[in-house]
Amino acid sequence: MLRRPLLAALAAPLLATLPIAVADAQQRTRLTVYTALENEQLPEFKRAAEAALPGIEIVWVRDSTGIVTTRLLAEKENPRADVIWGLSVFSLQRLEQENMLLPYTPSGAEALRPQFRSSASPTTWIGMDAFVSAVCFNTAVARQRNLPTPSTWADLLDPAYRGLIAMPNPASSGTGLLTIAGWLGTMGEEQAWAFMTKLHENVAVYTHSGSAPCNNAARGEYAIGLSFDMRAVTLKNQGAPIEIIVPSDGVGFDLEGAAIVRGTRNEAAGRRLMDYAASEAAMALYGRYYALLGHPGVTPSVQGYPAAFAERLAKVDFGEVATNRDRILAEWSRRFDAKSAPRN
Repeated sequence: MLRRPLLAALAAPLLATLPIAVADAQQRTRLTVYTALENEQLPEFKRAAEAALPGIEIVWVRDSTGIVTTRLLAEKENPRADVIWGLSVFSLQRLEQENMLLPYTPSGAEALRPQFRSSASPTTWIGMDAFVSAVCFNTAVARQRNLPTPSTWADLLDPAYRGLIAMPNPASSGTGLLTIAGWLGTMGEEQAWAFMTKLHENVAVYTHSGSAPCNNAARGEYAIGLSFDMRAVTLKNQGAPIEIIVPSDGVGFDLEGAAIVRGTRNEAAGRRLMDYAASEAAMALYGRYYALLGHPGVTPSVQGYPAAFAERLAKVDFGEVATNRDRILAEWSRRFDAKSAPRN
C-alpha cells in the first residue's frame, strides 16, 4: 500500500524538472558547422564551444578540405551550413569571391594578426591558426633500406625513394593544395610543374586526406609522407619512429579559419560562435595542436614542434591561389591523378 505514494514522491522531482529540460531543448539553436578539423579535435571543440555558448548545439559536418569546399560551392543557391569553423583560407577566399560569406567582424578580431582576418570591413572570415607542409620520414624504414635523410624538396627526387613516398591529392586535401602552393610560390610555375613531374616518379599514392601520408609513414607503409606539421608532431609525440623534416628551401603554409555562411537562418547564433572562435579562450584551444596562432598574445601549449618551421615559410599569395585554384587543380589532376587512391 505504501508503494504508490513512495513512487509518486520519487517521481515528483523528476516531473518538476521535465518542463525545464523540454524548454531548454526547444530553446537550443542547432548550428550546422562545416569543418575540415581533425576528427580527434571535434569532440573537444564541441564541448568547449557549447560550454561557452549556452543555448547553442554544434552539429558537425566534417570532411577533407577539398570535399568541404566543393560541397559548399555546390550548395551556393541553397546553403545547408550555418558556419564554417576550421577550413583553409584558400577555400574561404574562394567562397568570399563567390559572395558566399556573411560580413561580420567578431568581438576581439582587432587583436588578431593582420593576416589572420579578411581585408574586408566588416570582415568575412577570421583566422584561427596556421599549419605548414612537412615531411614525415620513417627512420626505421630508412635504416632497413639504407635511405638518405632528405633536407630539401629537391632531395625527394632521389631515385632511392622510388615508390616510397605518399602525398595528399590537392584536389581533395587542403594540405596537398598548400604544399603545391608553396612550390609554385618558391619555384615559379614552370619550374614547379617540372619538379612535380619528377616527384611523381617516386610517389606511390596520392591520398585524399592530408593526415594519411604521415599516418602511412608512421606505420612504416612508406618511408616518406608529405603531410602537415600538426599531424607529424602528434604522431611523433605518441612515439612513432618518424623524423619531422621542414625542408630548408621553403614550405607552403595555410591558415585555418572561420566564417558565417550567407543565407543561414541562424545568424545570431552564428555571430556568437564567431565571437568565440576569435576569443583568447578558443585560441588557447587551438594552441593545444598548433604552434602559430591568430592571437599573438596567446602562447601555444603544444610540444615538439621543429624550431625552424616559422622561418622557412614560402611566399604564398592566398588571393592568387584562390583565384587560380580551379585551373591549378585541373592541371594537377590531368598530370598526376592516375596514382590517386580510390575514393571511399
